[in-house]
This record gives sequence, structure tokens and C-alpha cells, in this order.
Amino acid sequence: MSKSIPYCPLCTATGLQLYHQDKYRAYMQCATCNFIFVPASYHLTTEEEKQIYDQHQNDIYDQGYRRFLSRVMDPLLLKLAVSAKGLDFGCGPGPALAAMLEEKGFLVNKYDLFYYPDKSVLNQNYDFIIATEVIEHLADPLFYFKQWLALLKPGGWLGLMTKLVTNQRDFANWHYIRDLTHISFFSPQVFEYLSHYYPIEFEIVGNDVILIQKQ
Repeated sequence: MSKSIPYCPLCTATGLQLYHQDKYRAYMQCATCNFIFVPASYHLTTEEEKQIYDQHQNDIYDQGYRRFLSRVMDPLLLKLAVSAKGLDFGCGPGPALAAMLEEKGFLVNKYDLFYYPDKSVLNQNYDFIIATEVIEHLADPLFYFKQWLALLKPGGWLGLMTKLVTNQRDFANWHYIRDLTHISFFSPQVFEYLSHYYPIEFEIVGNDVILIQKQ
């Protein structure tokens, strides 16, 4: 087994065990919160990451991509007032979801480490934050989770899209782990853990949408 960091990057507990290993990397699981992560020794460099992201074809006008994003937008719309202000965090080079929400009349700021790096938008407060296909890329999910909660107004909503872990047997053949930029993997049990320690309530819609309300 390869070297791994001595604590969970989500809950900081030290009880870790090897969950899976393939020819590319190892995957550790926290016994406390069930979070699964790839140790830092396997992470790509920032330059290698961006080379992969630059290849993504996330066209704002692609109807198939819009249908994909509507899986988080449609249930979130049911929670929002018409005057709600939001942040599309990790929007990528083609911020389609921000555009879709703007078409509905919402004001949406955009932030992305590589493509929309204006940090001034992180000094405001929001009624909602969306992060689609983002958290699986984060080496420090606890930092960002706390940041999102701090940016949200009380009663505000965080809409996440990420494929959820189901069981250890299926994990080995899961397409999601083939993307080497994916280093953090969540299950319903992880969000249940977080709901005991942070002022949130959550609901899971389908197999890849998590709606979290700040209390």
C-alpha cells in the first residue's frame, strides 16, 4: 500500500483504511465519516489538471449538456425566490448553468480557479451556490465546504452534482474513478455525517444531485 496522509481531509479523523487500489493509484476510506479519497502522492500537478480541463467541451448552447445540468437546476428552482442571487462555483470555461439560471432571471456570479479567477465574488453573500462536477476534484473538501457555508445566507441553498459511491464492489469498475482529476468521492453517509456537525439539512435527488440548506 502506498503512502497516504495520516488524516481524513474531510473530517480530520485518523482512522483510515485502504478501500481500493488499481494500477494508477490507491483510494483510502475514513472510518469516521466514510469519505473516500486519493492520497496526495497520486494527485496530478496543477498544470496536468488544467490540460485535461481544457479538453472539456462544455458548450453553453449544447442541449444535451443543458439537460444534464437541469438535473440540479430544476429541483433547486423550486427552493429559490425570484430575487435570489447565486454563485456558480467551479463553472469551467463554458458556464452553461450560470447562463441557464440567468435566462430564468437570476443574478449569478461566476468563479473558477482556472477560467474565472476573480476572487472578489468570494467576498459576497449568496442565496444559493451551485457546484456541478466540482467537489470530486477538490483535495481539501473541508475548506471549500466551510467556505460555501460562510458565503451562504441563512436559509440559503448549496446545489451539488457529483456521482455518489454505492458499494465497494461496484467502485472497482466505476467509470468515475478513471478520471485522474477525480480525487474525492462521496456517499450519502458522508452527507449524513456532515449534517450532525454543521448547520445543514440535505436531500439527495437521483444518484448525483445533493441539495443542502444552511440553517
